[in-house]
Amino acid sequence: MRLRLPIGTLLVLALSACGGGVKFRPVSDTPVRIGPPYKVRGVTYTPAADPRYDMLGYATWYGNESGNQTANGERFRPDWVTGAHKTLPLPSYVEVTSLDTGQRILVRVNDRGPFGESARIIDLSRGAAELLGVRAKGKAAVRVRVVEPNERYRAALREGKAARKLPPIPERTLADLQAQFARGVGSR
Repeated sequence: MRLRLPIGTLLVLALSACGGGVKFRPVSDTPVRIGPPYKVRGVTYTPAADPRYDMLGYATWYGNESGNQTANGERFRPDWVTGAHKTLPLPSYVEVTSLDTGQRILVRVNDRGPFGESARIIDLSRGAAELLGVRAKGKAAVRVRVVEPNERYRAALREGKAARKLPPIPERTLADLQAQFARGVGSR
């Protein structure tokens, strides 16, 4: 005996199978989550608020996780201007400066990472890496510092857009940062 179901019934059954899945948190700046210490590959990371965070290191980028859940529960969107950090509160806002060009962007941190090489201090979404001009490099020397942008720029980043065009840092400041990087992290 052959079972015949109308196409509408088949469509309803197919769509109902998609109903479970992951519940994503809405993109919001509240609550800010610091979270307990956690361990990845034998290394313990202790999240903490650090309003004076200002570090030199490497940025890498990621973009194949489209649709996955970030550490603070939001949907990862590779074209948005977001990043991942090991210990900053989620979300946080950082200014990322390319030490090759002096270009700067604002980034909303909503995920954890990068894990592995200790000199890697931030993972950028594909959109953020493109905006900063480092996507083609894969790994780039950067400065990352915590900032408190105004609500207008926060709102733009929460919608996945660039906050505003920041002027490059002055040549003298860039040269100083490059020298610090060479002494403390290594070659660019």
